[in-house]
Order: sequence, then C-alpha cells, then structure tokens
Amino acid sequence: MKSADEQLELIRRGTEQIEPLNELRKRLERSVASGKPLRIKYGIDPTGIDVHLGHTVPLRKLRLFQELGHQAVLIIGNYTALVGDPSGRDQTRARLTQEQVEANALDYLKQVSKVIDISKTEVRPNGEWFGRFSFLDVLSMTSKITVQRMLERDDFSKRFRAQPESIPIYLHECLYPLMQGHDSVEIRADVELGGSEQLFNLMMGRRLQEAAGQEPQVCLTLPILRGLDGIRRMGKSLGNYVGVGEAAGQQFGKAMSIPDALLQEWFELLTDLPTDEIPQLIEANPMEAKKRLSAEIVRFYHGQDGAATARDEWEKQFSRKEDPTDIPEAVISRAAVQFKDGKAVIMRVVTAAGLAKSNGESKKKVQEGAVNIGPERQKITDPMAEIELTDGLIIRLGRHLRRAKLVD
Repeated sequence: MKSADEQLELIRRGTEQIEPLNELRKRLERSVASGKPLRIKYGIDPTGIDVHLGHTVPLRKLRLFQELGHQAVLIIGNYTALVGDPSGRDQTRARLTQEQVEANALDYLKQVSKVIDISKTEVRPNGEWFGRFSFLDVLSMTSKITVQRMLERDDFSKRFRAQPESIPIYLHECLYPLMQGHDSVEIRADVELGGSEQLFNLMMGRRLQEAAGQEPQVCLTLPILRGLDGIRRMGKSLGNYVGVGEAAGQQFGKAMSIPDALLQEWFELLTDLPTDEIPQLIEANPMEAKKRLSAEIVRFYHGQDGAATARDEWEKQFSRKEDPTDIPEAVISRAAVQFKDGKAVIMRVVTAAGLAKSNGESKKKVQEGAVNIGPERQKITDPMAEIELTDGLIIRLGRHLRRAKLVD
C-alpha cells in the first residue's frame, strides 16, 4: 500500500473540496498503519440517465480509491430515487415509480461497471434499511435538523426567495439530504464522494454519523465536467455529451471537437496522465494534445486497439481527407430518384440517401456546394444535374457519407 502522502497526492488531483482535509490525512495514515482499508461511499439514484463522461468524474475517483486498496461502497438509491435529489434544482423533480427505479438500477450497474471494478465493490440498495423504517424512525431522523438549517441549502434558499412568488419546496424533498446522510450511518462510511452541488448532502452524513456516535465521514467533492461546448455542464439533453457506451470512433470524434480551453480540465478529470505532464503537452501542440486526450478516453472504454483504430480513422478522414473505412450504406430505390439510362438527379439522390430530410433541403445543400460524389470528390452545385448512379457510389454532404445500394 502507498504511503498516506502518496495516496493523498493522487486523491487531491481534480478535487474541488475535501472537508476536512486534515481528517482525511489522519484516516489514511491510520489505514496504512493498520492495514485496514477505508470505506469509500458513492451513491447513485437509478433515475434512468445514460452514463456519460460527466457522471464518470466521481466514479473514476472511486476507482482510484479501489486501486489504492480501499473498499468501495456503491449505494443504489432505490428509495432516495423515489424522493428525487433536489441538489442544483430550481424545481421539484418528477417522481418515479418503484417499478421504474428497479428496472433502471439493473442498467445502472451494467454501465457503472465500465468504470469501477464491480466485482470488488460492496453494492448496497438503500431500500435495505429504508424499507424497514417505521414512522417513529422517520420522526427520529427528521429531529436531527432544523427547518432554518434546511433553508440555508442553496437550491431551497433560491426557491424560497424567488419572485414574484416563491417556487414550491415540498416537504418530501427535505427528506432527501437526511436519507443520503443516513446511508452513511448504515454503512459506516469513512469518505463520501459527490459533485460540487452535493456538499450539503455530504455534510449531512457527518452530522448524522456524529449523532449516532460514529466518527464523521470526510466529504470529497468533485467539479462538474463542462461539455463539448466548453460552457455548460455535460448533459444529454444539451447534446454536449460523450456517452460511455458509445462506439470508439464516436467517442474519439466528439472529444476532438472540444475547445482548447477544456483540455486541462478534461485531462485532469478523465485521464490518469501525470499532472505535471499535462501543461507541457498542451503548450507544445494543442492539436496533438487533443488527439492524446481523445485516445486516452477511448482506450479506457475500448482498449488500446480501439483507441488506435479510432485515431487512425479520424486522421484518415479529417487530416488526410480520405474516406473512413466503414461508410454507412444507403438503400436507394430507383423509382425514388427517377433512375433512367443509368442516371439520376443529384437532388433526389441526396434525399434518398438520407443525407437530407427533403428535396428542398437537398436542393439548398447542393447549391451551397456541400455535396460531392465519387473517388474524385466531384462537387456538384446544380440540384437538377444528372449523375451516373451505380452501386457503391459514395455520396458526401459535408462530413456525412453514404455508399449507394440500388434496389428496384
């Protein structure tokens, strides 16, 4: 096992806050001396979200703790998900049914196992204890915090002060931080991980552990990963995400699209590249740094061969201006393109190939000079031009390509 100082240096990389830092150091020293691993808690609510790179930031930190010899404890919030985490929300979350939650939990474990070693993880659904709670247990839990303290919470405070009239804060939402805190009591957590907006919930764990006579956990928060646009947090609804389940080429291409300003952040939060090497790599050649970053991300999910192939395909298409190896086939009906004497109108071909939604859109793209065909990349600007249409003809619209397959 590494020394406490060596572990702390690795743990602090990319973290936003460790509260309190001196307690983490003491626990690591005690762990090294006794050989007893720390219990590292991370909770996920199975709300049906596809895991993307933004979700992996705390998961990667959990994986690091595993590699350092500590015990990862993954809380599947099948009961907290029924309440809905209000963290960072300016309105009440939609309630899920128990059936939805249970179905989502199975999918979550499959996705999460791409990041952490699930075989060495203690997986605990919090319904294990909340399912046995009586009304007296709920009363006891709610007596551990005041309404005034709950309203200090940033998201509740903003809702309460909202004008012209306050946005509702439902009582069940106030149970969420208490439930998350009680999870820490049940599993006797030493450290809990969470996003930066989770600090209130994590600190609740400390409060409830102290009330239960336990040594309070250390709270470790991680920054929110900015998405492909370089501005907003990564999110599927914003379209600025990279999914952990996406194909290698798709992951590589998306990562290559980020602005240079994100390189340092993504290297620190999404790779294991030594911290002191990152600025040098970026400063020396930002484009090469971006290729290295993209390859590191792909390698984690698809292996070294997957990363090498994805990089080669990207360079083939965008650096060497060659067509990729795998081009989607477009089944084109001869009737749809008014095929005659081996020829067809380019505008209709582009639409039939699925590169445009309508002939009107296709006409516009052709007139803009965005369409070319064949090995010579013949550019066509007349939407009514007739082209030789054969099986295997490559039709290009910008970065999108199709290989023609003619049918009657």
